[in-house]
Amino acid sequence: MTTITPRELRDSLGHYASGVTIITGTDDDGPIGFTCQSFYSVSLEPPLISFSVMKTSTSYPRIRETGRFCVNILAEDQHELSNIFARRGTDKWAGLDWQVSEMGNPVLEGTLLWVDCELQDEYEAGDHYIVVGRVVELGALDAYGRQPLVFFKGTYSQLHVDH
Repeated sequence: MTTITPRELRDSLGHYASGVTIITGTDDDGPIGFTCQSFYSVSLEPPLISFSVMKTSTSYPRIRETGRFCVNILAEDQHELSNIFARRGTDKWAGLDWQVSEMGNPVLEGTLLWVDCELQDEYEAGDHYIVVGRVVELGALDAYGRQPLVFFKGTYSQLHVDH
């Protein structure tokens, strides 16, 4: 059996386009957030979503402790915001506009959609955690006329949609 290297897997699966999100939360130390591409719907009844996060994340353990989080789905013009939240050791929140959801999670200004969740389950899977959240509230902030931010073959891309 051939061994697949992490680079081969990343390069190959890069041919599958994904949306880009920022997972946010807040604790006693303030707002928390990280960029995440592995987000999807799990169930309509009950309303469940999921995302995956590396076990080495320093942001996710803080979110896990609160038992709640918000998924902010980014628009095509928010690639710099994605880059900011992908970095470690910086003040990701400096100069950003955001609101607080009823559950107390940061909702980033200008996203296409936000999904507020309670942490339902977490599973270990290799070097990641698979996180399942129960949807409590959701809303579109500025979705009309804009497309989602898409990641494809290692770079940001845009959809070309005919209306």
